Amino acid sequence: MKIICSKLNLLNGVNIVSKAVPSKTTMSILECILINTTKGQITLTANDMELGIETIIDGEIIEKGIIALDAKLFLEMVRKLPDNDVTIETDATYKLTITCEKAKFNIMGKSGEDFSNLPQIERSESICISQFTLKESIRQTIFSIADNFSNKILTGELFDIHEDILRMVSSDGLRISLRRINLKNSYPAKKVIVPGKTLNEVSKILPGDTDKDVNIFFTDKHILFEFDDTTVVSRLIEGDYLKIDNILSADYETKVKINKKEFQSCIDRSTLLIKEGDKKPIILNILDDMMELKMNSVTGSLDEEIDISKIGKDLMIGFDPKFLIDALKVIDDEEVEIRLLNSKAPCFIKDDEENYTYLILPVTFRNN
Repeated sequence: MKIICSKLNLLNGVNIVSKAVPSKTTMSILECILINTTKGQITLTANDMELGIETIIDGEIIEKGIIALDAKLFLEMVRKLPDNDVTIETDATYKLTITCEKAKFNIMGKSGEDFSNLPQIERSESICISQFTLKESIRQTIFSIADNFSNKILTGELFDIHEDILRMVSSDGLRISLRRINLKNSYPAKKVIVPGKTLNEVSKILPGDTDKDVNIFFTDKHILFEFDDTTVVSRLIEGDYLKIDNILSADYETKVKINKKEFQSCIDRSTLLIKEGDKKPIILNILDDMMELKMNSVTGSLDEEIDISKIGKDLMIGFDPKFLIDALKVIDDEEVEIRLLNSKAPCFIKDDEENYTYLILPVTFRNN
């Protein structure tokens, strides 16, 4: 094999597929990136058997071939090359030579025949969504997936498709994040659970252009994202997700409108009083036209007031400040609306159109 391509194109491609290289594995071939030019394109692939990424880069193919290279070493080599054209050449013994200007690396590769190719996905069931919308929706929900494997279902996000609506839902058992997306077309009903790791990596490599789309294909066991010259294939998480419609249909007796930036800044200030590992709630005392925010810890105390617009009953309720900040920092609206029932029921932060909904469970506290 012999190819010539720019360092920029090569580095971009290697960075993209490296997201699917496992950090730990007993199979050394999975620590590799596959370079394959046998089909007349320079294709880079990585696959950890749960998540696989493939991308095509521009370049000149002088001699076709296929080889697997240690991903970590290859990435560092390409990163440190001069900003010019790179020549990659292999021989029959899988010895690889990388040349760029006066720099020259010689390393040993592996047979590409031993590499696990991405599963073949039937492109029948699919939806189409803009790159920007998908990237933003992941950002606005990914933070509330569970970060442990005690309940594998909650380490993923629900993709719930109904006609021309896609709902993306995440939960760690103490909060729920929901984004409602209007699709350009109507589709058959579908529910799948996508691993959070997959969505996190898709978000990192997705350019996020407003005028370009992502095609998403589904099978019973896999999901495939296709955008630009990149394909991402992932296993789905099997099982039934939370019945969120029952949870999200709660009534409320208090509705508050508040400036998002002021609210977020105040909560952020309160976290200065919390030492790492402490779980101290921030207390919201909701009155007619004002909200008192209080924090008490061994470090000190905070007492602050914010103007609000309120409908309904006065209420005092406590929350984990991190959960409130996580939700507020991904909301772009100037004002947010908070709906509450009582001090033991979850609060809902949502917009009028319900394009987003954030449910947060309260924390018990002692009212001194």
